[in-house]
Amino acid sequence: MTANTATKNHSHGLKQKIKDEAKKAFALSVYFGVWFCAITFLAATSLDERPIPLSIFAFAMIKAAISAKFMLIAQAAFPIKVDRVHGIVKSLFIESIVYIIVVLSLNYVEAGVHGLINGKEFIPSMAAFGSADPLRVLAMAIVYWLIVWPYLIYTGVMLMLGNTETIQILFGSKK
Repeated sequence: MTANTATKNHSHGLKQKIKDEAKKAFALSVYFGVWFCAITFLAATSLDERPIPLSIFAFAMIKAAISAKFMLIAQAAFPIKVDRVHGIVKSLFIESIVYIIVVLSLNYVEAGVHGLINGKEFIPSMAAFGSADPLRVLAMAIVYWLIVWPYLIYTGVMLMLGNTETIQILFGSKK
């Protein structure tokens, strides 16, 4: 193999990896977006807000994209590993808690940066995350976990069975 061929293969591999990561980020953003829009809709109707402003759904989609990026960062730092002996659920439970901690930590940092952008101090802005209410942060963590858990199970199934088999099991054969 020549150096030129190796460079082309590396370039093609890098392009494919970027394309695959973009697809994964988009799919995870849509998945989170559906959840966040549903929660937003529930909150708006619970508050008897009429008419329901569409801008809150745009914010939910932006938050979903940010959360998806945080999740992908967590996965890059702590790759998903499934132990066939222990099964998917046991293998991923602790990882799911780690991912939630990473996502919540990044949300605190995001709140601090958002505060800086708005002319506030970083630490007080971080501390204001979740309305500075530990119970609210815990409730958010539980909801995040309930959203992330099915995604992790799906990813674990894909790791164990492969993409084609998983898609076929979930959606049927292409025939």
